Amino acid sequence: MSEHTLTVAGVTVDTRHWIGGERVASADTFVDVSPIDGSVLGEIARGTTAEASAAVAAARAAFPGWAATARAERARILHAVADAVEKRIEDLSIVETHDNGALLRSHRRGVMPRVAHNFRFFADWLVGLGHEDFDTRGHTNHVSWDPAGPCVLITPWNAPLMLATWKIAPALAAGNTVILKPAEWAPLTASLFADIAAEAGLPAGVLNVVQGYGAEAGNALVSHPDVRRISFTGSVPTAKTIAAAAAANLVPASFELGGKSPLLVFADADLDLAVDLAVEQYDNAGQVCLAATRILVEETIAQEFTRRFTEKASALRQGDPRDETTDIGPNIHTRQLEKIDGFVQRALTAGARVVIGGRRGEGQYYAPTLLTDVAQDSEIVQEEVFGPVLTLQTFTDEDEAVRLANDTRFGLAATVATGDRGRAARVTDRLVAGTVWVNCFFVRDLQAPFGGSRHSGVGREGGTWSFDFYCDLKNTVSAPKGWRDHG
Repeated sequence: MSEHTLTVAGVTVDTRHWIGGERVASADTFVDVSPIDGSVLGEIARGTTAEASAAVAAARAAFPGWAATARAERARILHAVADAVEKRIEDLSIVETHDNGALLRSHRRGVMPRVAHNFRFFADWLVGLGHEDFDTRGHTNHVSWDPAGPCVLITPWNAPLMLATWKIAPALAAGNTVILKPAEWAPLTASLFADIAAEAGLPAGVLNVVQGYGAEAGNALVSHPDVRRISFTGSVPTAKTIAAAAAANLVPASFELGGKSPLLVFADADLDLAVDLAVEQYDNAGQVCLAATRILVEETIAQEFTRRFTEKASALRQGDPRDETTDIGPNIHTRQLEKIDGFVQRALTAGARVVIGGRRGEGQYYAPTLLTDVAQDSEIVQEEVFGPVLTLQTFTDEDEAVRLANDTRFGLAATVATGDRGRAARVTDRLVAGTVWVNCFFVRDLQAPFGGSRHSGVGREGGTWSFDFYCDLKNTVSAPKGWRDHG
């Protein structure tokens, strides 16, 4: 093992940046720690303005060739990347579980296969992307999808590689080049993926990875004048900073931000299904932006719902995410754990009551928690905790349910449990959310639009909406006269 690599359970990962098809070291490093047991995984190259600028230059140099590559050939290469990912699912799963603490079984069975699917889907969508021709008084309008240029993608730590490839795959399919800045708390699978993509035949400079700690590398990337698109998933305050930098260069930006989503449970719902949906919100130790952390239950069934929920949630097994029997792993970082506990303790001081949980465990584990007796305007109801903490409130009718559901600054998602199709239609029409699930949760088709309303985001990802963002649409108008055709 060289000074620039580390080994995670037998899997070797390079700790340097990936720029222009080469590994690039930095003068400084930062420590990457596993949330499982607090062990140091290694020292990671810490990017600065210099590495950020080099990555943009590499992406700019590679852009003309990649943009000119025929659609069918771009699609073939993206399918080759998917093939290569599928061969390394076990390695990617092991590394990411050690790096961010999510369940190993989830990585093996769902998360990493989805990474490969992201590339296959957008490769196929690219081939089928239409050119829309229409007539205006005998003149032909021809719409084309032109690649925009170098794209900066900044991604979070809760599902690092899957969320990154939601962006990387459509950006590359559209003919753009990419500079990825992975989350500093879980950067390893991005580095491993860079090697996998290169081995699959992705040309040098088309994908670049700059690791950062703190704001320097990110600020340099989003403010660079040669960047043509910025896509960010993360917090609202960081999005505002990025938006200001993007505005200075008039660069289109897409934001997928936080959520404080509701789960509305009506008295006519299948109660066992509703309880299952509620307990599912503890997935990934509550570190899911889409999670329905505000459970709103019709008053007449609240007592029975709470009893069944408590019984089911109390049976969840919390522990080592590498164990097949574990249901909930650790939270990502000690800072995040302290933030979660701070929310809970302030809620208790304000009068909230603990139904289950409400306490820290050993290491970076927080007990699955449900709080009730919470005010609608309280911090615990209004702000994103991003941990295994749910609140329970009651309502008396549809109007109150919708009012409570919509009464935050967020609008990412909502879940509705009801046995009445008419009610489902009425309620979903009135909810402010980018995605509404009825009697289900976390079902996402890549051809559907995904994103949030209000402070939960700007723009949509998925299908044609992704290409609409990553392309410059051009309309060519041709007159019916003036042609000198030669046979």
